[in-house]
Amino acid sequence: MVDRVEEPPAARREPTVRDLHGVKRVDDYAWLREVEDPAVLAHLQAERAFYDAATVHLRPLATTLASEMSSRVPPTERDASWRLPKYSYYTRTPSGSEYGALCRSFHKLDGPSATDFEADPAPDEGFPGSEQVLLDVAELAEGSSYVELGVREVSPDEALLAYSVDRSGDEVYVLRFRDLGTGLDLPDEVPRSSYGGAWSADSGTFFYTVHDELFRAFQVWRHRLVSPTTDDVLVFEEPDERFEVSVRRTRSGDLLVVWSENRDTSEVWLVDAHEPETPPRLVEPRRAGVEYSCEHSRTDEGDRLLIVTDDGATDYRLMSAPLDDPGRARWSEVVPETPGRRLLSVDAFAGHLVLTFRDLESQLLEVRQLGGGRSFEVRPQPAAGTIRLERNEMYDVTEVVVAEESYTVPVCWAALDLDTGERRLVRRREVPSYDESDYVSERQSFPAPDGTQVPVTLVHRQDVALDGTAPCLLYGYGAYEAIFEPEFDAALTVLLDQGVVFAYAHIRGGGEGGASWWLQGRLSTKQNTFTDHIAVADGLGDGVVDGSRIVTRGLSAGGLLQGAVFSQSPRRWAGVVAEVPFVDVVTTMLDPSIPLTINEWDEWGDPRRPDDFAWMLAYSPYDNLAVPGIRPPLLVTGAVHDARVMVWEPAKWVAALRASDPDWSSSCLFRCETGEGAHAGPSGRFAHVRYEAEIYAWVLDRFGLGEVAGVG
Repeated sequence: MVDRVEEPPAARREPTVRDLHGVKRVDDYAWLREVEDPAVLAHLQAERAFYDAATVHLRPLATTLASEMSSRVPPTERDASWRLPKYSYYTRTPSGSEYGALCRSFHKLDGPSATDFEADPAPDEGFPGSEQVLLDVAELAEGSSYVELGVREVSPDEALLAYSVDRSGDEVYVLRFRDLGTGLDLPDEVPRSSYGGAWSADSGTFFYTVHDELFRAFQVWRHRLVSPTTDDVLVFEEPDERFEVSVRRTRSGDLLVVWSENRDTSEVWLVDAHEPETPPRLVEPRRAGVEYSCEHSRTDEGDRLLIVTDDGATDYRLMSAPLDDPGRARWSEVVPETPGRRLLSVDAFAGHLVLTFRDLESQLLEVRQLGGGRSFEVRPQPAAGTIRLERNEMYDVTEVVVAEESYTVPVCWAALDLDTGERRLVRRREVPSYDESDYVSERQSFPAPDGTQVPVTLVHRQDVALDGTAPCLLYGYGAYEAIFEPEFDAALTVLLDQGVVFAYAHIRGGGEGGASWWLQGRLSTKQNTFTDHIAVADGLGDGVVDGSRIVTRGLSAGGLLQGAVFSQSPRRWAGVVAEVPFVDVVTTMLDPSIPLTINEWDEWGDPRRPDDFAWMLAYSPYDNLAVPGIRPPLLVTGAVHDARVMVWEPAKWVAALRASDPDWSSSCLFRCETGEGAHAGPSGRFAHVRYEAEIYAWVLDRFGLGEVAGVG
């Protein structure tokens, strides 16, 4: 290992004193917020230069890892197709390309319920002649180091494509429209749009969202094709800065759904997709602490609105109401709440409903025949895996596409018969140089300080024993009721080949154990998230893995988790990886001019209130620096264009940590992306591999495993 290459950059101190609720806090590095200041940019560039110099000895290892990871990326990839009446659509990535392309081909089968899947042709350098390439992201990326798609919606008549592109990583998307007959873009261009979009039934109008200067999606606009975007009409505006809006079209094609939501409250409006110029119609006025979402179903008794809600049900229940009078007074229960089994969504088809649930074991589907017929449950087949309903655009079908995978099993797509529950394998992601039988995923659990059993998914090679000798990379998030379902990642398998155990902690604040799991790790109970993570590490270190070689990793809110456990249990870790960490909690949540602050108060608290201030100050990593002299090595990432965690948060934290422990300061690295780059890292499948190789090289160095990867 190399502990010191040169002295890290030292940020100058310019004390700013903040006095609130009788507590004075001194912030020496508030000036780093001025990212447009040349001095700040110079400091961030110096941080990146120090990182590059301090990790030069890891480049051979990172190169070796990246090469092995790339060898497990299929040369040509194709996802399962999804159907519209005329064509089947899918994403294909040609050999050697960073990005996939949206393609389509004519149906091979007739009938609205037929599931159309073509076998992949032999690997090639481009695209087969039998398919039409609609949108090649690699072409969009030419001349750019970053590109990400937002909207990608085919019109109902299949003649047009609405798509939007972000070229910097700041999540500001340019919306365009492409004529799929000519392959040319129309002159219509919306220069600033956000996520979400929907077509009218006649394919002549497109609804899209726009964000404000704080990157909050707050408006829905209506654009009539081949007309100036300056003539676009504002359909809906959300004045409450705690709420964000989105828009989508129901599978039936009859409704456009506009919804506004914050962390625990929502409100839904409906637009007739056949009469897109009619004003939105409110379903039920918002009530604080009540969430609901809507889907449209045609039944023998008439059109119904299906409503997933926590109204009177902590883990949500399914309600139904007549479409012409959908207010709460007309709601009737269809599926009652099952405590500990969170109802996430409902998908309506002509004769069936598919409900998605999550419990502590896995995500699962429940299929119900309309009219009181048969119902059955569908759980994932891979051990410690997941199952999800894939993109299924057709309403009148008896067969849908589901996807299953785990950390060790590449994604498989199956056609699920909605009458019998039979699954028919239709496509499988083939991974070169990989044998899934060499690996295993399993679950264990360990008690938190309050006695709650916290699950953890463990992934390792079959020949790596869980006997207390193997090193471990522990990953955690634990916020927003988010659930990180297991996904196969070729990069991770290369790490496992080094004899490392990967562990994912299902800590409170996430949604794995139902809504109550989130409520127990939110606001005043946030500390449970951190103690859960530490408890899992302690449990693993007591005879399952090598307790002296546990590195912990997390991103964004998971970066906050890393900052908190870095301070609260510094002796536990062989290293900490905090990616784009939200670490200056109190200061950020006091500043409504920062993107996402106002609509985050319902997750973290509003520090203008004394009680909220107290619990946030108690764990905020920037206000609770780890004790000097016992800190583990720390790797921090950030990006100048990140619109979610401002780059000054990790920059300030790193500066304060270094200043408070000079002897340790060279063990703190800040990988700052000063050019194009996004919240979750670089775009492109091989760019992702190279980034992961960098992180894993640092992790393996913490374990003393450089030679295992073939690098001395």
